[in-house]
Order: sequence, then C-alpha cells, then structure tokens
Amino acid sequence: MPPFRTVLRTLQQSLLLGGAVLVLAGSPAQGQSSAPLAHSGPASRPLTGQSSVQPSAHGSRLAQFGSESASADARRIAHWAFHSGDHRRHAVVVVDKKDAKVYVFSPDGKLQGATPALMGSAIGDHTVPGIGDKPIAQVLPAERTTPAGRFVAEPGTNASGEDVVWVDYDAAVSMHRVRANVKSERRLERLASSTPKDNRISYGCINLPVVFYEKVLSPAVRSTGAVVYVLPETRPAASLFGTYDVPGNAEPARR
Repeated sequence: MPPFRTVLRTLQQSLLLGGAVLVLAGSPAQGQSSAPLAHSGPASRPLTGQSSVQPSAHGSRLAQFGSESASADARRIAHWAFHSGDHRRHAVVVVDKKDAKVYVFSPDGKLQGATPALMGSAIGDHTVPGIGDKPIAQVLPAERTTPAGRFVAEPGTNASGEDVVWVDYDAAVSMHRVRANVKSERRLERLASSTPKDNRISYGCINLPVVFYEKVLSPAVRSTGAVVYVLPETRPAASLFGTYDVPGNAEPARR
C-alpha cells in the first residue's frame, strides 16, 4: 500500500544514511579488513549478457534433487548455481513458473523441500514500472506478473504486519503463506490440484503452503540467507541467467 511503503522506505533510507555516516567515521585504516555491510534489500542480477561467474574451489557441488521430479530448466539452473558458486554460499530457491513449483536447497546443495506454488495470473517475466506503489485494487490483470530473474531474498513484513520473504521489494513481490480469504479463488484447491494449469491466480506474489513457508523457506532465509532464481517463461532460462553447461550433470530431468 503506497502510504505504508513510502514511510517504510523513508525509514530504511534514514537508517542506511545514518549507518553510512557511522561507517565513514569509524572506517578501518588502510590495509585492514572489515566485514561487508549487510545488504539492505533485494537486488536482481542484470538480465542481459553472459555471467562472469566461473567455477570456483567452493562451488564444485551440484544440486541434490534426490527423487524429486523437476523440469530440465529447474535442474540446469540449480546445478549451475552451486557449481559456479553464484549462490555465494547462501541457500538456493528455484521458482519454476511453468511448473508452478518451488525448490529450496541448503547452501551445500541438499534439497530441503519442494512444493507447488501459486504465481502471478499474467504470463510474463517483466516488472511493470511503478507497480510496487500501486494500490492492489488498481493493478490491472495484464500487470499481475511474477518477474523472472536472480534476487537476494530478504525477510520482512508486509503492510498488514505479516512476515514475508521479499523477492523484489520495489515491485512488492514476496513469497508468503497462501491466503484463502476469497473463497471463489479456491487457492487451497489450486495448490492441491495435480496440474500447474490452475496455479496462476495471484497479483504477482508467490503463494506457498503454510507449513512449507514456516518449516522450510522462512528458516532457510533467516539462517543462511538465500538467492532466489525465478525461471522465465517467455525466454530461455540460460540466456536470462548467463549460465554455462555444468559438466558431469547426468541426472535425469523430467520434460
């Protein structure tokens, strides 16, 4: 909601400005090392060009899907995130919009859980400029997209005071518990159905089963931080993230 978001953003900017002054006043002498400042909000990787990330000593693992069924794109991006070290030793969350499914991995690549999810009702990978400041009643059907890209997850609260995991704060896109307030939307039934075709219902946020949000996603984000990879549906995933083919990836993929 614009008033809440404006006040919250103002407070965040004030805190960041104050922190910057303190950092400058107490900056270490040349040659000394200091811990990096905490990231103040979600940030997406540029969506064009090739990734500069290459395999590193700590990024030699692959994602461990186990017996979990997943699309070729979901496996490809998850394997690359760990092999390249692009996840920066954080948890990895892969959001497969085409399959309407979410996968959460620990920083060492172990699958913590997978679940069906509800996505934005509009097909598209873009974010409408200014969408985060629009009252929800003014968001047009064509604007209800779940944006694709690489994001740094951040725990926070929404305008109602509910805890959420922000994917793209400026676009007001978060991952949160499914809300079954409007019975005609049948959100719980959509989550429980055997097909992803009826999982496009939200205004852009990613709705998750309550237990999955509270027992899998939220603890992962709060304990180690997480990088969220939202797979595109209008372009190849490899071109969006600038990935390379991971050697030795022989796991079968469901197509």
